[in-house]
Amino acid sequence: MAEQANTEMTTSHDKRMGRLLLVPNTLDLGCPDPATGEAPDLQQVLPLGVMREAARIGHWIAENAKTTRAFLKRVDKVAPLSQPLQALMIEELPRPIKGGKAAKGEKDAKGEAATQASVFAKLLDPARAGHDIGLISEAGLPGVADPGAAVVQAAHKAGIPVVPMAGPSSLVLALAGSGLHGQSFAFVGYLPTDGSQRAQRIRELEQLSRRAHQTQLVIETPYRNPALWQALLQHLQPQTLLNVSCGLTLSQGFTLTDTVARWRQRELNLPTDVPAVFAWLAA
Repeated sequence: MAEQANTEMTTSHDKRMGRLLLVPNTLDLGCPDPATGEAPDLQQVLPLGVMREAARIGHWIAENAKTTRAFLKRVDKVAPLSQPLQALMIEELPRPIKGGKAAKGEKDAKGEAATQASVFAKLLDPARAGHDIGLISEAGLPGVADPGAAVVQAAHKAGIPVVPMAGPSSLVLALAGSGLHGQSFAFVGYLPTDGSQRAQRIRELEQLSRRAHQTQLVIETPYRNPALWQALLQHLQPQTLLNVSCGLTLSQGFTLTDTVARWRQRELNLPTDVPAVFAWLAA
């Protein structure tokens, strides 16, 4: 009886609450495909069910409101929006604390973090009122190498159901396409921009990869792609397997893996305006 009562209470609770839907975005950043001159077809990268869900959502939490509106315009061509675009409520995520504790001091950073937590909680008010909310980033899956994790955490804390939806993730696609170890891997984000610090970090991660037999994945701001690529070629050991995946899901996208030694013998011109993922596995 107790188990049945708990089940009924949870079901009743879920009916009163809206849900937080983690809506995947494309990886093309809304840019036209050079092959066609038009934005890539959403149906090539997003399930129809995801677009239908997105079309009916009236409340959004977004990394960027402008790119979210552009995404929804594309959705509307496949699954008509349930209400005019102008009527949708789109709230932007607060910007992260720049520099963290090192920049502000521990006390100030904690105070700002508490303020942001309060903002995240308020962003979820529509769900408390029974409305579904869409969480979306500029590209890929929110909360995975993108902002949004704090909102998801706040939803769990508030008892709001969280629904991750299927869609492209540059990290997962790059890992799958690399042929590197997919049973143990780590995403370590951005490397330092300072040359000596970056070199030290690359060597540390290579040692970790060798010791744990673990694939390491990093990303970079697109205009720094060539600089990071050259740093990897310079500081990784010759026998280490190195992969670069660039513009995945785009017509000109590619994923290539080779040893560092062989990479040093060939030329690769990386674009400075297309996102890339870099991965390596030390022998």
